[in-house]
Amino acid sequence: MSEKIVLIGAGSVMFATGLISDLVAGGAEASLALVDSDPAALETVERLARRMAGSSTAQKANARLEISAHTDRRAALQNATVVICMIGVGGRRAWEQDVLIPRKYGIFMPVGDSTGPGGASRALRMIPAMVDIANDVLDLAPQALFFNYGNPMAATCRGVRKATGANVIGLCHGVFHIAGQLAQLLEVAPRDFSYAAVGLNHLTWFVAANVRGCDAMPHLREIAEKQVSRKPSPELGMHFAEAGNADIGKINHDPFCWRLMQIFGAFPAPSDRHVTECFPQCFPQGEYFGKRLGVDAYSFEKTIAHGDLLYERMREEAFSAQPPSEEYFARGGGEHEQLMEIVACIRSGQSKIFSANLPNSGQSSQLSPEVVLEGPAVTTSDGLCALGQPRLPEAIAGLLNMRCAWIETVVDAALEGSREKFIQALALDGSLRCLDDAPSLADELLAAQAAYLPQFPQQA
Repeated sequence: MSEKIVLIGAGSVMFATGLISDLVAGGAEASLALVDSDPAALETVERLARRMAGSSTAQKANARLEISAHTDRRAALQNATVVICMIGVGGRRAWEQDVLIPRKYGIFMPVGDSTGPGGASRALRMIPAMVDIANDVLDLAPQALFFNYGNPMAATCRGVRKATGANVIGLCHGVFHIAGQLAQLLEVAPRDFSYAAVGLNHLTWFVAANVRGCDAMPHLREIAEKQVSRKPSPELGMHFAEAGNADIGKINHDPFCWRLMQIFGAFPAPSDRHVTECFPQCFPQGEYFGKRLGVDAYSFEKTIAHGDLLYERMREEAFSAQPPSEEYFARGGGEHEQLMEIVACIRSGQSKIFSANLPNSGQSSQLSPEVVLEGPAVTTSDGLCALGQPRLPEAIAGLLNMRCAWIETVVDAALEGSREKFIQALALDGSLRCLDDAPSLADELLAAQAAYLPQFPQQA
């Protein structure tokens, strides 16, 4: 079938260009409606999309894409067949406040988009916005496949489902990428490596691994012993944008994740950059193997600067008189990379397993049925269906249950505009040096993000 794809948050240009590249390479015939509330960002992505859709590469692949751009999403959603959300309410400027304000309280986060005070603050902006989008999808395109890529993934998807009942599917490439790296460490082709990875997005545990039908977990435990005994590399925590070594960012540079593998017998995805934020008690003042998280280990400032630079480069490309660079058509990694394959499998009825964020319908009997878990799901003609998994180790289930309580508190704070529950979430997280910091940190974050928090009473 010819798809009508609506991309909401299209100003996230990297995602949009990756998706368009996949559509072009696959010779797709589809309409692509680009939606963003920022007219300047929308103009950039629209111009770049039209250049890519009209390129010689698209012509060779016989791709036919009909591009439209909208600041009003309702104008785009009518009869959509696929709706993809990649919004980031407030953009990088709001994200900066999520991370920099907690530093005054001794809390250092390398990402700050999924857990910790940064993840909670982001959730307050994201969940109401996504609820509004979900209501529009239910009204105008109720049969559409509805995907979310925005963080905090588990809280956002849970909030949408709790408030609207919309069948939103959360996707993230973290598990897929770590699976490829584990296969590489085991010296096997990805096609020969199978696994079960279950948990919460950015804390998903590889609890089973097989190579050609044989249990590979003992081998991974041996690797963990070797990794933990290694002296940390000087490149540890180097920012991906400045790394000249192709191994930077791979799991052989993740000493904390390997230590968790050694202790719990399962490997947590996606990497130290994210996983450390789920264990703030292990990194007081951000101390991380002689470096500081978010500063000289996985620098947050460099992440922001890199994002700003990429956007400027893409804006230059969008307004260039030259044909679009071939780099936009290279099959690269990114959040988009399995999306069109998932859609194709659903449309054809082909059964294939992907990692997806869906309500707990049997992935773990030890966790609440309401929580949105990241785990194996199979494509069917009706969409993605979560697969039941073996019982989790009790210690891992306990860790996840603590995070589930935090998520539910954050979701309620966002939906109710509750300062009290926001404070409770900050206290639950474990990042604070003392509970007395919770109210003042909450108030600073609420004041900094007030423009994006209409559900909260304005402070005097």
